[in-house]
Amino acid sequence: MSEHYQLRVNGESRPVNDAWLGESLLYVLRERLGLAGTKNACEQGECGSCSVLIDDVLVCSCLVLAASAMDREISTVESLAPDGDLSDVQRAFVEAGAVQCGFCTPGLIMAVHDLLDQKPSPSDLEVREAISGNLCRCTGYVRIFDAVQRVAAEREE
Repeated sequence: MSEHYQLRVNGESRPVNDAWLGESLLYVLRERLGLAGTKNACEQGECGSCSVLIDDVLVCSCLVLAASAMDREISTVESLAPDGDLSDVQRAFVEAGAVQCGFCTPGLIMAVHDLLDQKPSPSDLEVREAISGNLCRCTGYVRIFDAVQRVAAEREE
């Protein structure tokens, strides 16, 4: 049975048509709404590549039923730079060489934005904890830590 409902994504109400109520938020974002920034890798909440914010809480969108997110504010990586410019975190990732294949990057960027919005000057342990749910097979994380520290220093100035 097909359902129709609305999701509030990146500040605007978006219709979801002809959907099955058991579809994950990840599937709906990518396949029904065309927001391809949220990546699909493990579909088990293990890799973090599908991380989004729901009501300012970082979640793996593969583990959330899209229909359960009705009447909530969903923010994807596309919301971070709506005018096409890079956010400070995105720019720091590029400058630090923390973007390799790019598959984990959107989830990491969402996690880092979330961290820095809550803790403007995080310790190394807090950074490790914040990105612990994100797997990266290319960078070895050193460049990611560098990017986080760059943004923290910029924001402090």
